[in-house]
Amino acid sequence: MEFDNKATALWSNFLNVRMPQIRTFHLTWFAFFSCFFAWFGIAPLMSVVRDELQLTKDQIGWAIIGSVSMTIFARLFIGWLCDRIGPRKAYTWLLVLGAFPVMGIGLSWNFESFLLFRVLIGCIGAAFVITQYHTTVMFAPNVVGQANATSAGWGNLGGGVTQFVMPLLFSVFVVGFGFSEAIGWRLAMVVVGVIIFCIGIAYYFLTQDAPDGNFDKLRAEGRMPEKKKVTGNYLKALKDPRVWVLFVIYGACFGIELTVNNVAALYFMDYFDLSLVAAGFVAASFGLMNLFARTLGGLFGDNFGALWGLRGRSVWLFICLFFEGCALMVFSQMQVLFLALPALIVFSLFTQMAEGATYSVVPFINKKALGAVAGVVGAGGNAGAVLAGFLFKNMIDWSEAFLILGIIVSIASFLAFFVRFSEEQEEEQREAFAVANIDTLRGKAMKANEALAEGLKLVEASKQHAADKHA
Repeated sequence: MEFDNKATALWSNFLNVRMPQIRTFHLTWFAFFSCFFAWFGIAPLMSVVRDELQLTKDQIGWAIIGSVSMTIFARLFIGWLCDRIGPRKAYTWLLVLGAFPVMGIGLSWNFESFLLFRVLIGCIGAAFVITQYHTTVMFAPNVVGQANATSAGWGNLGGGVTQFVMPLLFSVFVVGFGFSEAIGWRLAMVVVGVIIFCIGIAYYFLTQDAPDGNFDKLRAEGRMPEKKKVTGNYLKALKDPRVWVLFVIYGACFGIELTVNNVAALYFMDYFDLSLVAAGFVAASFGLMNLFARTLGGLFGDNFGALWGLRGRSVWLFICLFFEGCALMVFSQMQVLFLALPALIVFSLFTQMAEGATYSVVPFINKKALGAVAGVVGAGGNAGAVLAGFLFKNMIDWSEAFLILGIIVSIASFLAFFVRFSEEQEEEQREAFAVANIDTLRGKAMKANEALAEGLKLVEASKQHAADKHA
């Protein structure tokens, strides 16, 4: 569905939180950051949990799979829900309800109870779909790729930050307050759960669904389709083969990122003999690339779109994904830390650029079922993570598992050429792109005129002051 008054610029208005589009941008990436932090908060503490609950390698593998499996169904559902009730209410309910299993994992006493809470926590991974939905609604075609990529990338930073913050928070409870390790990791998760609960409440009061107001108001004014039409559009989107191609592609980039977030700390502890905190900091370097890497994917996606249309966005997606697979194969063969770390960073760069490139394509697939497309493609990321998790559950060497994944990703990259658009869609986007650029130039001209007027006022005031002083 189309909305009026979308923002045509992001960076020039970056701090103008009085604009609902910019305010929503900042709140949505921060909400996703908190969800991602909570989602993988237990991962850097798994060595402590493993020793206390006496988990086997096979059980750890099931925990990895469980943490991302529920998110598949949650993302499919949340996309439909966004179209019905709006991203504002959807995000609020997800954060508030998701806080309880995050805190509840502290009640685990054996593998079965731990796995149950780990699966339930995976529901908050659906926050990604709402994030992409909300920024797509708020930003025009000329900047939607970079807005989507930046909000998601900065949200994904939570997966990197949690790798070193959670061990530090754990140390505060154990060393600073004298709690046992068994109590320390549990209290750390309770703190995270309380934080995301509070963010959920704030999201409700500080955001709105669209540039012109909330969905309830827009429907009452006849400016949006009725709720009953949402399901029909959702089913129509599911019949589009491009949606399922992107489903697979996103599994080959975001699914790999989820897998690495789950196993990186243990991998560097077991294969490079690092301590808990040191392994956390090394693993964090992978997630911290989200600070700019995903934004680059969306930014170049917009630039390729400006130069070569929607086809250009698909070509850029292929480039990112192909080099991601190559970099992962190189990383899998590194056996010393000073080579493994730079290989990990290069691999991370292309992985997250591929994610940004994917969601620079998603908004143009089906505008009447944005939630459906965003949800299905987002679910593909988790489906990929579930399948990848089986490689780490079995008894094969983890470096061999990374090599296999690299080969699969490189092959999957060629699917990007099957994401095609009709000439009618290409022409429609060229016109929308041109209108958005005109609006951007108009806005810059207005700001320049305002600045000139203020300068003239200062000159006149200065002249008057000098005249008064002379008199």
